[in-house]
Amino acid sequence: MIDVAGLAVAPGFVDPHSHSDEVPFLDEAQPFKLYQGVTTEIAGNCGYSGGPLSDYLDAAEAAGTTNNLALLVGHNTLREAVAGQDRNLPEGGLDRMLDLAGQAFAAGAFGFSSGLEYVPGAFAGIDELIALGYVARRWNGTYATHMRSESEGLADALDEAITVARSAGIRLQISHCKSSGRAVHGSSVMLLGKLTRARRGGVDVRGDQYPYQAFCTSFTAVLPPEASEGGQDALLARLREPATRAALRRAAEDPSRGTGSGFWRELHPDDVTILVHRDPAIAGRTLAGLGGDPWDALCDLIMGDPDAEGVFHTMHEDDVAQIMADPLVSIGSDSGPPIGPNHPRTFGTFPRFLGTHVREGAVVPLREAIRKMTSATAAQFALADRGWLAAGAIADITVFDPGTIGHAGTYEKPDVRPTGVRYVFLAGCPVIEDGEFTGGRHGRILRHNRP
Repeated sequence: MIDVAGLAVAPGFVDPHSHSDEVPFLDEAQPFKLYQGVTTEIAGNCGYSGGPLSDYLDAAEAAGTTNNLALLVGHNTLREAVAGQDRNLPEGGLDRMLDLAGQAFAAGAFGFSSGLEYVPGAFAGIDELIALGYVARRWNGTYATHMRSESEGLADALDEAITVARSAGIRLQISHCKSSGRAVHGSSVMLLGKLTRARRGGVDVRGDQYPYQAFCTSFTAVLPPEASEGGQDALLARLREPATRAALRRAAEDPSRGTGSGFWRELHPDDVTILVHRDPAIAGRTLAGLGGDPWDALCDLIMGDPDAEGVFHTMHEDDVAQIMADPLVSIGSDSGPPIGPNHPRTFGTFPRFLGTHVREGAVVPLREAIRKMTSATAAQFALADRGWLAAGAIADITVFDPGTIGHAGTYEKPDVRPTGVRYVFLAGCPVIEDGEFTGGRHGRILRHNRP
């Protein structure tokens, strides 16, 4: 028995969009999501997943997970298995991808994801995605997509995603909904209108969003996809050649390319912070702070570390609030593992939403906020026994203080413990008591269509 007077008792929060695939294999238990009240994460997003998925699920289950983890199979991962980083699939390549997808669903995948701004997913046509959608439909799977553009090609990218879902007859999750870049600030109205019309037209579509105005990704994604065709060595060779570097810039700045042009036109060099780079003298600086021509600075940055990552401040607060208030949009973190330089969303997405945006900003009432973090996501990914409190549901429960919940983490110091989450239970087992982690790995690797 615990005293919950003055506290909110909710279903355990469900994160529809994480990149925690590697977290079970870290040496220590990782309670960073439990501290936020999150009991279940959907991983394998943006087209990337551990694979072959059956081996991954068995290995993750053996390692143990600190909270529950459900997996999607990644389109990029499937494509790489048959064609590497090449643009064209080999003969029989699509059939092989469909077979691998079927194996992943049989192993327990909850759906498939795409990352169409990343190579090699960027090279896929819509027919390839629809074909995967047909396989997902046979397993009652969901399609979660990082669309082909979240900026100047946003409208076309939304139309493509909706067409895939309508054609295959599957549920659709639009990942990290945003209108990114100054040229499309104000486009949240268009985005939400398309989701609403599609849903009224019979497409089971929802979206998710993290409550921040900056995203985090690799610097190679800033370049047009053709820069990375063929793999990392081919990328570096292109960047070393001045004529090719200039041609890539023309492609990135071509106004006729709404989708498939990379992130370059979304950015202003002052708004880009280098988060991860093998040169410690570069990490923490802005792109503008590197000096010289910004495009050349970007290319030199990538040549110095092709795995470099950055934080990109591209969104407007009015769009963030408009998207957040919409009933079709749930809350998701887009977080990676809690190691190394990081984005504050990894440590504070859900408390920040409840503190900054719900309590202080009154963007939605508390009960609607809880729905956005629980049943809305659970239903979209067919987690039938989670996301609600009643007899027969799994006892994943989060107890928090609405008056104190929040996150003080910043881009400079993201790994701050959230406040206000008092108790968390996984299947009735207390894993957070009086705000402290009780230890151990009490989560489960969830498998679709299995108890």
